[in-house]
Amino acid sequence: MKIAVVGATGRIGAQLTQKLLRAGHQVRALSRGGPSLDALVQAGAEPFLGSFDTGAGELGKFFHGTDAAFLMVKTDWANDIHGHYLAVARRFVDTLRDSPVRLVVSLTGIGSEVEGDTGHFAGFHQLDQKLNELENIDLVHLRAGWFMENLLAWTGAIARHGRIGYSLDPDVRMPWVATHDIAELAAHELNHPTGDRRIVREVGSQDLSMPEVTVMISREIGLPVEYRFIDRNRKEVEAEFLQRFGTPELWRYENQTLAALNDRRVRFHGERRPLPTTMESFLRNTWKPHYLVSLANTREPESFNTWCARAA
Repeated sequence: MKIAVVGATGRIGAQLTQKLLRAGHQVRALSRGGPSLDALVQAGAEPFLGSFDTGAGELGKFFHGTDAAFLMVKTDWANDIHGHYLAVARRFVDTLRDSPVRLVVSLTGIGSEVEGDTGHFAGFHQLDQKLNELENIDLVHLRAGWFMENLLAWTGAIARHGRIGYSLDPDVRMPWVATHDIAELAAHELNHPTGDRRIVREVGSQDLSMPEVTVMISREIGLPVEYRFIDRNRKEVEAEFLQRFGTPELWRYENQTLAALNDRRVRFHGERRPLPTTMESFLRNTWKPHYLVSLANTREPESFNTWCARAA
């Protein structure tokens, strides 16, 4: 089978491309170019320069001659937070409608079934709804939980202050998933098509609260790590963010994201396949090396996460 992979040089796409090549498939790899794409070409992938995120390249030709596709969207934090997912989804649909592709695996996210002001999760809803317009294509929505890799954003805060400061309710247990497990599941769906018109897979390994995660981090590094809830209704918190770290639009966007999690509008509902990567193994093998780098880097600039972790 010939498979088109969007985002082929990203964390998930690169692993997926390698898995598909090892399984004997032909793979057309979409990327903006560079050493990561060169490495995939050396492994046997067919390169295609372009980006559905920006609209660059001859995207109308990307799916020509392919049987299946993997789709994902890169969040545009800097330019268009709210409209980006819908714009990319429209490009996907316009291009796929006249293509020979009959199987699509789309990486979406938790909360994609919820309509409304849900911040980051609203984009997933827009993506799913637009792709569902593809009537003659079998479509698998991989509805992923919170990436374990997101914890890398707090290595500096823990290295400096022994603390994570965040606005996720301490009682909320998030479904965490490692990106290489997502790549494995995407490969499985492409290697073993079911012929079903629409499938939703909820993808998460362990349901853990932030205090539970900090206990695991404490065990891994042998030092106490605290979780501190940051109330985003405090005017001084908002003022610090807007003065030093972000825009009013990003502040509202993150508030909507966290509110949707804290009031449980965004959550998983069904059964999930067991996944191999536990939080403990992720912390040991992936997170801790980054933490040690942060520990040694005394000149790392302050971020909103490190500011929130400072002593009260």
